[in-house]
Amino acid sequence: MNSINSKLIRITTVPISLDKLLEGPLKYMNSFYNVTAISSEKENLKNIGIKENVQTFSIEMSRKITPILDLIAVFKLVLFLIKEKPLIVHSHTPKAGIIAMIASKLAGVPIRLHTVAGLPLMETKGLKRKVLENVEKLTYSCASKVYPNSKGLYDFIVTNNFTKPSKLKIIGNGSSNGINTDYFSPDEVSQLQQEIVRSKLGIHAEDFVFIFVGRLVGDKGINELVQAFKKLTNKKANLKLILVGMEEKHLDPLHIATQDEIIANENILFVGFQKDIRPYLAISKALVFPSYREGFPNVVLQAGAMGLPSIVTDINGCNEIIIDQKNGIIIPVKNSVAIENAVDRMINEKGLFNTLQSNAREMITSRYEQKVIWEAILKEYKHEEQVFINENKKNV
Repeated sequence: MNSINSKLIRITTVPISLDKLLEGPLKYMNSFYNVTAISSEKENLKNIGIKENVQTFSIEMSRKITPILDLIAVFKLVLFLIKEKPLIVHSHTPKAGIIAMIASKLAGVPIRLHTVAGLPLMETKGLKRKVLENVEKLTYSCASKVYPNSKGLYDFIVTNNFTKPSKLKIIGNGSSNGINTDYFSPDEVSQLQQEIVRSKLGIHAEDFVFIFVGRLVGDKGINELVQAFKKLTNKKANLKLILVGMEEKHLDPLHIATQDEIIANENILFVGFQKDIRPYLAISKALVFPSYREGFPNVVLQAGAMGLPSIVTDINGCNEIIIDQKNGIIIPVKNSVAIENAVDRMINEKGLFNTLQSNAREMITSRYEQKVIWEAILKEYKHEEQVFINENKKNV
């Protein structure tokens, strides 16, 4: 049952983050709080509100650096928060974080929480990096609690003095949302569904299929991935790579040579964004995810729950989900030769591949079940409520 005046607001920059990164907990938390989801793109946001059975409020935000638009967004959010008087504001993604935490502080919201699920500044240099570092510091200074969703992010934040360690906490074993292992299960995709997808893509029974899922941008390692598979597919006719995701040419475009190879190479199969990635995971042997930076990547959890071992880079989040030689292979960042070698090992070392595959699902279900993460977040909300109540009593 909802507590009196216990309003909870969760906010992301764009609705797809609410839909894909936070699918489920909005509805779950609505049993304990009056939940409102805030993001940009009004129509898309409205559809998510209907799906999750929560209220919505749209504020235009951009993932780019847009100071004037950001100030307008802060002003609009302050007015909304003053009117609604929420108990908790919980933000995700960098731009939503700075806007939400400043507005919440100005509006007097008592519990201001921010989850860090990745830091673009890790791959940025010069003046832009300084700007982004100061944005993070300001975000954390306005927050009452900050939740890095991996140990690597926690250490990075402490090492760079973005905030004091007492303000930081990792919830559970990491992850912002955990994984619904009933939904992401090999049993949930029928043989007929798999055959339909194979037929559509021209994949044969003897093909060894790798898959990448995510944004097709430079800092996801796509340039190195395609470079590696250009060499590999010249040597191995039955090797396939499925690319699932959207390009973001306005933010982080791929090299022209990479774009050309994706088009020209008949063994690299670009399928764009997919609402349901499970059939594509089901027809694949392994995930390859050579990202430069992550918070706690959902796709590695999803692939593992579907029984796929993963090739991942040695970055935070990835190197917490994957244990090298147990449920995947960990490789250096920005290294196409390392990708080639790891793919070769998975194809040619049958004993290794069978071990990785047999461990893949259990090592996700035992550590990252979604309901456990939701309960841990709820417990954290209740704890912060109690802290607020106790502080108020002291001041009376």
